[in-house]
Amino acid sequence: MAHGRLRIYLGAAPGVGKTFAMLCEGRRALERGRDVVVGLVETHGRARTAELLDGMEIVPRKDLVYRGVNLTELDVDAVIARCPRVVLIDELAHTNVPGSRHAKRWEDIEEILDAGIDVVSTVNIQHLESLNDVVQEITGVPQRETVPDEVVRRADQIELVDMSPEALRRRMAHGNVYPPEKVDAALSNYFRVGNLTALRELALLWVAGKVDEQLDRYRAEHGIAGTWEARERVVVALTGGPEGDTLVRRATRIAARSKGADLLAVHVTRADGLAGQDPASLARQRALVESVGGTYHQVVGDDIPRALLDFARGVNATQLVLGASRRGRLAQVFSRGVGVTTTAMSGSIDVHMVTHEEISKGRTRGSRSRAALTRRRRLAGWMLAGLGIPALSAALIPLREALTLPSEILLFLLMVVVVALVGGMWPAITAAVVGFALLNWYFTPPIHTWTISSPENLLALAIYVLVAAMVSAVVDVAARRTREAARASADAEVLSTLAGHVLRGEAALTSLLGRLRETFGLAAVTLLERRADRQPGPGDQSDPDAWRIVATTGGPPCTCPGTADTDVVIDDDLVLAARGRLLDASDRRVLEAFAAEAAIALRQERLEEEAEQARPLAEADKMRTALLAAVSHDLRTPLASARAAVESLRNTEIDWSDEDRAELLATADESLLKLDRLVANLLDMSRLQAGALGIALQPTALEDVVPRAIDDLGPLWERVEADISVELPEILADPALLERVLANLMANAVRYSPPEEKVLITASRHGSLVEIRVVDRGPGIPQEAHDRVFLPFQRLGDRDNHTGVGLGLALSRGLTEAMGGTLVPEETPGGGLTMTVTLPISWSAVAEYGPQRDGERVKGGASPASHTASHTASHTASHTASHTASPTPGGDVSASELR
Repeated sequence: MAHGRLRIYLGAAPGVGKTFAMLCEGRRALERGRDVVVGLVETHGRARTAELLDGMEIVPRKDLVYRGVNLTELDVDAVIARCPRVVLIDELAHTNVPGSRHAKRWEDIEEILDAGIDVVSTVNIQHLESLNDVVQEITGVPQRETVPDEVVRRADQIELVDMSPEALRRRMAHGNVYPPEKVDAALSNYFRVGNLTALRELALLWVAGKVDEQLDRYRAEHGIAGTWEARERVVVALTGGPEGDTLVRRATRIAARSKGADLLAVHVTRADGLAGQDPASLARQRALVESVGGTYHQVVGDDIPRALLDFARGVNATQLVLGASRRGRLAQVFSRGVGVTTTAMSGSIDVHMVTHEEISKGRTRGSRSRAALTRRRRLAGWMLAGLGIPALSAALIPLREALTLPSEILLFLLMVVVVALVGGMWPAITAAVVGFALLNWYFTPPIHTWTISSPENLLALAIYVLVAAMVSAVVDVAARRTREAARASADAEVLSTLAGHVLRGEAALTSLLGRLRETFGLAAVTLLERRADRQPGPGDQSDPDAWRIVATTGGPPCTCPGTADTDVVIDDDLVLAARGRLLDASDRRVLEAFAAEAAIALRQERLEEEAEQARPLAEADKMRTALLAAVSHDLRTPLASARAAVESLRNTEIDWSDEDRAELLATADESLLKLDRLVANLLDMSRLQAGALGIALQPTALEDVVPRAIDDLGPLWERVEADISVELPEILADPALLERVLANLMANAVRYSPPEEKVLITASRHGSLVEIRVVDRGPGIPQEAHDRVFLPFQRLGDRDNHTGVGLGLALSRGLTEAMGGTLVPEETPGGGLTMTVTLPISWSAVAEYGPQRDGERVKGGASPASHTASHTASHTASHTASHTASPTPGGDVSASELR
C-alpha cells in the first residue's frame, strides 16, 4: 500500500488563518472531484471558519471520559475505515486525552498516512520542539504541546500562512480570533507587536531552511553541480596565517551587502595531519568568524584548490574570498599558486583575491625551517662523511684490479645512504660529491686524472650522484615527518587533555591555568588584562600599573608581561604570562591554544556575571509586565460595578424600592471590598519582594487561628471541616499572616473541590515542627506544575480575565516563608491536592510539651456561632471568582487551570 502524503499549513501565531486555508484547500479538492472528509477541525467559535464546513462530510469524533469529564478526540479507526482520498485534521501538535491509543495527534496522523490516506494538517511555529525554548524566551509562555521537527520536515509539502503583526492585531480587535472579552488581555500579552514580529521571523527562517533542504536534495538527485544563486553565500578560505583577520572582515563586508547572506569560513588541512598551521591562530580566527555571525568548517584535502571549490559548490556558495599569495616571484614561476588555480577552476563562483599587509613579508617557514634531526646526529653525519668516504677509498684502492667500476660505485652509494641515515640530507650530499671526486681520481680510467675516457663511466658517476642526492632527500623527509608525527602526537595528547578539561565542565579560569602549569611544569601562570584607563603604549610591557591580574595559579604572579619568561598576546587587552622556564617554539603553539581557551573562559564567566546581574531586573520587568496584564481586568471590574451601582442610586429618574436600593448598596460594598482585598494583596506581595513586610512572630495557638480563617470564607465556611487537636503545641508565627495564608488556601481548595466534597484542614506535630494540611478532592495538578502554581501573576498566556490575578498561592507561600516556614503541594491519596504548611513550634511550647507526643485529635468544624448572617458576599469576593480553563494561543491549558 502506498504511503499517504502529508501537507502542513504552518503559521507564526494563532489567528493567521491556517485552519481557514486548510478548509479552503479541502473545498477546492472537493470541487475537483476528490474524496475529502473532515477528520477533526477546531473552529474556536469563528463564524467564517465554521461556514466552510457546510456541505463537507465530517467523520464523527471519538468520545472519551477523563476524570469525570466527557471529551472528544480524533477517531483514527473511523477515518481508516472510511478510507477517503484526503482527510483534514487540525492541530498537529495536539496532546490526546490520556487513555487514547497515541499520546500525540501527530502519531494518529502517522497511522493514517501508513494506511495510504493523504492528510492536510496545521501547526504553529511555537509548537516545534527545537524552537520551544526560543518561543518561551520571546513570549514568556511555555508551550507544553510540541511536535518533533523531523515530523514536520518529513511533510511532502509545507505552506506558510503569513500575516503581518498589524493585520493580525486588527483581525483580533474585530473579534475574528477570540471572543471580545479576551481581546484586551491577548493584545497586551501574547499578541504584542514585538512578539508577533519575532514569531513571524522564526517561521520565515524555518521555512527558508526547509526550502534550502529541498533545493539541495533536488540538485543532488539531478546531479546539478553548478551554483544556483538562490541566496548569497560567501566562503572565505583561511590558512591560519596572519592575514586571516583581514580576510574574515572583508568577507563579512561582502556578505553584509546582501540581506540574509550567509558567511562560511573553511580551512583545508593536509590528509596526513602534519605540518599544519598554528592551531591557536586558527582558533582565534574561528572565534572572529563566529562573532560576526558566520560558521567555521574544516575539510581535508591535499589538492587545496579542488578541496576549496568542492566545499563551495557543496554549500551552493556564490562568492569565494582568498588572500593574495605570500609566495615569492621565483616560486610563482614554477607553480601558479592556490589563488590563480582556484580562479581558473571556479566556474560560476565569483573569486575575490584580497590583498593584505603580509604579502611583502613573504611566506613564513614555520616549523619546516627547523632541522629534522638532532644536533648530535647531524655532527655524526658530518664526521662520517668526512672520514668514512676517504676510509672507504683507502680500503678499495688495493682491490682496484679485482673490482669493476659499477661495484665500486655501489659501495660508495651504500656509504652515502649510511651517512644520510645518520646525519640527514646535507652531510649525505656532501659525501656523494666527495665520493664522486674520489671515484673519478682513483677508480675511473685514466686514474689519477680528472678525465673520464668512457662516456659510460661518466653516465654511471652522474647517476651515482643523482641517486645519492635523491636518497638523501628521502631520508631527510622521512626523518622530518617522524619528528613532526611525534610532536603532533604530543600536542594532540595535550590538546585532548584540554578538550576533556572543558567537556568535564572545568572551564573555570583558575582550573584551566592550573592545568596549563601542570602540563608544562611552570612555576606560575597569570592572565593579565590591560586596565581600562590605560591606552596601549611602548612601555606597557614592563609597567605593572598598566595591567591587572584577572586570574593566576602557582607561585608569585607576573604583574606585567615584561616579568614573564614566556608571554602570549591573546588580543589588545589580554596577555597570558608564564614564569618558570623558557618554552620553545613548538611548545608555544599549544600554549597559544590554552591562551585562546582561557580568553573564552573569561568571556563566559563575565557573561554569566552580567546575566546574573540582569536576572533580577528581568524578573522585575517580567513581574511588572505580568502585573499590568493581570490586574487590567481585575481592577476594572469592581470599579465598574461600584460605579454602576452608585450612578444608579444617584439617578433621580428611577424610583428605587428599598429592596433594590439595598441590593445596589450591597453590590457597591462587595465591589469595593473586593478591590480593597486586591490592593492589599498587591501591596503585601510588593512588600514581600522588597523585604519590607512587617512580621511579628509570637507563640500562636492553631485552635484560635483556624476558626478565624474559616470565618473569612463567608458563606463558604460550610464546605470546610476542621480537624485540629486541642493538645497541639503553640507554633511560632504571626497570627494575622497565618490567618491570611490559611484563608487563601481554603478558598482555593473550595473553589476546585466538587460541591459534594468538603475541604479538610488538619494539623499534626513532627518533632519541632507542626504541619497544617488543607486537603481537597479536586482534579489536582501534575507533578511538574507544582512549583509553577506559586508564581505571582501567572496566567501563562492561557487564562481568561475572570480568574483573578493569581496572587493567592504566591502570597501564601511568600507569607509562610517570611514566617520561617514552608508551603508544599502534595497529591491527595485518591485524587486531589493537599497544601502542607510547615511551621516551627515556639520555644515556650518546647519547654512545656517536651519531646513530640501524639495529641488527641478532636474532630469538629468551627463553631457555627462564629458563622453568622453578618457575613455578606463581599467577604468572599476574592475567593469565588470562576476558574475555568481557557485554551492558550497554542491550545494548551495552564498549570493553574489543571486545578
